[in-house]
Amino acid sequence: MSETAFLGVRELGRLYRHGALSPVEATRQAIERMERLEPKLNAVSHIVATAMQDAERLAVDLRSGRDLGALHGIPVAIKDLIEVKDAPTGFGSRVRAPAIAPKDATLVKRLRDAGAIILCKSNLLEYAYGIAHPDVGQTNNPHDAGRTSGGSSGGSAALVAAGVVPLAVGTDTGGSIRIPASYCGIVGLKPTFGLVPLDGVFPLSWSLDHAGPLARTVTDAATMLGCLSDKTFSLLEPSLEGVRIGVVRYHAGSSELTPAVAANLQEILEKLALRGAVIKTIDLPEFAAANLELRKIIRPEASVIHTSLHAENPSGYAPRTRSQIETGFGASAVDYLRAQEFRVKLREAIEARFAEVDVLLGPSVPFPAPVEDPEFTEDGQEGEMLSSGFANMTGQPSISIPCGIDGHLPLGLQLTGAFGADGKLLQIALAVEAALDAYRQPTL
Repeated sequence: MSETAFLGVRELGRLYRHGALSPVEATRQAIERMERLEPKLNAVSHIVATAMQDAERLAVDLRSGRDLGALHGIPVAIKDLIEVKDAPTGFGSRVRAPAIAPKDATLVKRLRDAGAIILCKSNLLEYAYGIAHPDVGQTNNPHDAGRTSGGSSGGSAALVAAGVVPLAVGTDTGGSIRIPASYCGIVGLKPTFGLVPLDGVFPLSWSLDHAGPLARTVTDAATMLGCLSDKTFSLLEPSLEGVRIGVVRYHAGSSELTPAVAANLQEILEKLALRGAVIKTIDLPEFAAANLELRKIIRPEASVIHTSLHAENPSGYAPRTRSQIETGFGASAVDYLRAQEFRVKLREAIEARFAEVDVLLGPSVPFPAPVEDPEFTEDGQEGEMLSSGFANMTGQPSISIPCGIDGHLPLGLQLTGAFGADGKLLQIALAVEAALDAYRQPTL
């Protein structure tokens, strides 16, 4: 059988069911490709010992007529702050030794129930918060190993972009699915808040945390979201005719956009208008404060979550992670409560605009992948969170899709929908994906 890298969920499933490929061979090839690329990527924290055994069992099931559905026999990577039964959870940290999980997180169990093969745990920024711990190292970008794959779900994004797995799970508290997806040239979806269960997922901020899929196509992301959420997202033929797209002026017009990103965005709007989309500029003063207020929520919540870990072994953190946690201990309760009030006002203000438009649009990140992950700062610059943070504050679903290239580095386009309108967002994203046809495989 030929190389299976870069085949999607439907292609793999079709080959399985026609007898042209077995989940055993696909899993073996995934492990071989992972091992070949891993010195360059540094994307994997642990290979799940039962992956081949699970593949053999699932292959037997298919031959005997027991078909679990779209993810039957599909290899998947899981971010290493999500519990996978009998596998270590390392959190990208050295505060504690990796602990063997006694059971699967609910979202992992749902993937297994749908027939997915849990192939590996993927690297991340420390506890999804700080930087790459020096003992773990940065995950590198498949399009340019001298640059980051992004944070904090960089390992998951890199493994999908590199053709090791067609699907991976990440978490997103301020953009940590969408930012790596943009840097790596793939699809990353942050669903509506609460749609995907988070028990068995180590928290960063209980008010803002989401888990969701990373994939190479919108269709595959929709398939995975259906399994993660225990719902069905059926997509129709793509069309942009009459779709009302709101361009967020605060994001699209920011001076932080590189010239290439700004030019790419204008080209995209012209393409979408030619396909029948109705383009409208959206102004809301609340966008300017979204990331500042988000930081006022993350910092104290993260510090509360890390209180016992910090007391146990503060030197186990990378210095910058430790500094952020210690800063959070001194956060103002008044500031925190006002930020929570702002969340409600922000969601109400943005939800009201969905009477005028179907989705909001902006650049996923104002620049292509940098050499290393930018710091989480309050220096007056929005940085890589420019467009992404507001949707964590509101809980609205938001997706990054490939939209172009700057030299050899991918660029991402972000679309955000109304709260609970994940299916509608995915349908529009499918149409935008078809109009742009911007996905590019990395040269590895």
